[in-house]
Amino acid sequence: MSKHFEEELQDLHSDLLKMDAFAEEAIARSVEALREQDARLAQAVIEHDARIDALELVLDERCLDLIARHQPMAKDLRFIATAMRLNSELERIADLAVDIAQRVLELSGSPLLKPLVDIPKLAVLAQTMVKTSIDSFIVKDSELAKKVILMDSEADRLKRLIQNELIQEYIVKDGSVAPRAVPLLLVARHLERICDHATNIAEDVIYLVKGEVVKHHPERISDVKTYADQPSAVNPPEYA
Repeated sequence: MSKHFEEELQDLHSDLLKMDAFAEEAIARSVEALREQDARLAQAVIEHDARIDALELVLDERCLDLIARHQPMAKDLRFIATAMRLNSELERIADLAVDIAQRVLELSGSPLLKPLVDIPKLAVLAQTMVKTSIDSFIVKDSELAKKVILMDSEADRLKRLIQNELIQEYIVKDGSVAPRAVPLLLVARHLERICDHATNIAEDVIYLVKGEVVKHHPERISDVKTYADQPSAVNPPEYA
């Protein structure tokens, strides 16, 4: 590999981490806006999304340019292909943070239907899965990536719990509360989709590190312990 090509790959890696920082910040700020019912913060999340969209386009163009000029093979090609997929996943995660911010605006001016209990739990899990999936990319750790994949079932469980409570305990009993319940239902859906995208990132990391496709093949991660046996999803281990 030429020194110039290696430097270009390092620059791509650095900008991809910048994209991740933007996406993680968007999640954190949208969740804070929901918790504090802060319409101004929610609007800031929405307005910042243009910068994330612009960076996505820059990274995509850079990846295509690297492929065209250097015609990489083997691990270098896998890295660039993975970078393109991660770039797309992170942009979609940021879009979902915008969706959450929009739900905050819909709820603005009305008291919350109920105290937020399980939605914050799902939000913490979503943030953890995104961070851990990117950590697995940084340190090229396929086992860490597999742990992210196993966390997704907990995200699905929390989303179902939130939906069942809001529908059965509130909307069914009093249809007039629907305008305050539906945005919360959608927030749960948005957060669960963030977890799905974090899972996709983890699957891409496994492909990058091992050249192994685990998407749609859960049996290929059977050597990892169950989610319940892993360190707490809300307090993941630190990785350099």
